[in-house]
Amino acid sequence: MTPFTEPPKRSDEPIWWALFSAGGVCFAVLMPGSILALALLPALGLTSADSLNYARVSALLYQALYGMAGLAFVGGVICLPLFHTAHRIQHGLHDLKLGGGLLSKICCYGLAAFASAIAIGLLLAGQLQ
Repeated sequence: MTPFTEPPKRSDEPIWWALFSAGGVCFAVLMPGSILALALLPALGLTSADSLNYARVSALLYQALYGMAGLAFVGGVICLPLFHTAHRIQHGLHDLKLGGGLLSKICCYGLAAFASAIAIGLLLAGQLQ
């Protein structure tokens, strides 16, 4: 077979680039808004302390849209940025010639998947209470 008639080699890179891109968007859009709403505004006294009490936040995360709001929040603020970070670390290791093969992919993306599973598991465990 000539090189022009060989089928293209399959790659898993589009999956990781998609997660990297989605995580970057969440870092840029959701993270500043979350920090503003959950940390800065209450500290500056611009929102009341009742707006972030446990019962209200729990109702928002666990009951709003049958728990989908909490799942979207955890996915957007924790899980996707983890994959963004894992992709940066994996490509940084490749650039430094410290790794770039299958082992570094498994370590980086596996750790991101494990941490994401823990975050989603904790959210679901809170919904079952």
